[in-house]
Amino acid sequence: MTATLWTNARVVTADGSIDRAPQAGALDVLTEGGRILAVGPGLAGDGHRIVDCGGRLLTPAPVDCHTHIVFGGDRANEFEMRLDGVPYTQIAQAGGGIKASMRATRAMSVEALVTASLPRLDHLLAEGVCTVEVKSGYGLSVASELTMLRAARALGHARRVRVCTTWLAAHALPPEYDGRPEAYIAEVAIAGLEAAHAEGLVDAVDSFCEGIAFTPAQLAPLYDRARALGLPVKIHSEQLSHSGGTAFAARYGALSADHLEHATEADAQAMAASGTVAVLLPGAFYALRETVLPPVAAFRAAGVPMALATDCNPGTSPLTSILLAMNMGATLFRLTVAECLLGITAHAARALGLQEVTGRIAPGLAADMVLWNAETPAQLVARIGFNPLHARIFQGEVVA
Repeated sequence: MTATLWTNARVVTADGSIDRAPQAGALDVLTEGGRILAVGPGLAGDGHRIVDCGGRLLTPAPVDCHTHIVFGGDRANEFEMRLDGVPYTQIAQAGGGIKASMRATRAMSVEALVTASLPRLDHLLAEGVCTVEVKSGYGLSVASELTMLRAARALGHARRVRVCTTWLAAHALPPEYDGRPEAYIAEVAIAGLEAAHAEGLVDAVDSFCEGIAFTPAQLAPLYDRARALGLPVKIHSEQLSHSGGTAFAARYGALSADHLEHATEADAQAMAASGTVAVLLPGAFYALRETVLPPVAAFRAAGVPMALATDCNPGTSPLTSILLAMNMGATLFRLTVAECLLGITAHAARALGLQEVTGRIAPGLAADMVLWNAETPAQLVARIGFNPLHARIFQGEVVA
C-alpha cells in the first residue's frame, strides 16, 4: 500500500497549539493504511504519493461526541411554545419533549430511521466530522431502543464515518411506567442493555439525571450492570437543576458528564479526580434560552478537559453544525479558540474513550483529518454560517 505525504500545510496537532510551517519548509504528515506514520518538517517523499495542501489549515477531523441524530417525528411546535413562554419542563410534563419523540420513533423501522437520519448525518460530515456518537433514548422500550441502535450501526455502514453507539434507555419514563421508575430501570434499561450488549450494539451507557427524569439512586443499578458488562458510562447531568448526577457518575469513572450548567466547583473536582470530560452543549443552552452558564472557570482551575458537541436532537438542540457549536462555545460560554478546537477534536475523542484512536494528528492514530480553506483556527470559530471545508480525510482517504 502506497504511503501518502501531506505537505505544505498549517498543521494543528491538537496538542493545544498550532504548529506553523517554518519559512524554510512545511510541516508534513505521512499516512499509510489509514494511520498516521509520522508528523514533522521535511519528511522524505521518496516513493510516496504527494498531496500539496496549498498552505491550508490541516486539523484533526471533528468528533461530535454527543448526538441524538436517530429519531422520528418533528418537534418544531415546541419551539413555538417556548417562544410563547412555556418552559421545557412544563412541555415535557404535558407529554411533549422526549415522550413526543418516543411516540414517533416507536412507529418506525430500522430502515425508516436510517432514511430519516441520513440527512442529519450528512450535514455533520459536510463540515468534516469523521466520528459521531449516536444515542438511543427515544424508544423507551426494549424493542424500540434496540431498533434505534441498529439504525445507528447502519449509518456507519451507509457512510464513511466512525459511529459510536450509546445506550440511553434511561432518558425519560414512558407512560406505561408512570410512577414506577425502578421497575422501568430493571425491566427496560437493564434488560435492554443486556440484549444490546449481547448483539454488539452498545459502546457506552448514558442516562438523564434530572428532576424530570431519574435520580442517582434510581440509576445506580443500571450503572452497576454497565460496570459488570465492562461498558463505560456517561451522564446528562446538572442541566436544569443540580441533581447530583455528576458526582454520582464520577464515582463510576464516567467518560463524560454532559450539559453541566448547574455544576459546582465540587463537581469539577470530582470530575478531575475521575478523569471525566465535561461535554458542553451550547446548542441546548441557546435553544432553551438558559441563563445559568456552566462553570467553565471551575473546570479550567481543576484541569477538567472540556469538549463541545452539537447535541443534535429533535427538540432542545436541533443543531447539525459542529462549526456553529464552536462559535457558540466561544460566544456563549467564553471558551478560547484553542479550547473550542480541542473541544471538538482531542477532548471530544477522550469523551468517547477514543483518545488513542482519533482526535489528534499523531503517529499511530487514525488518519482522520480535515483540510480547511483557512489559515488559522480562529477563522473556523469566528465565522457564522460559513463552511470553509476543502477536504474531509477519513482513515487517510479524501471522502465525500
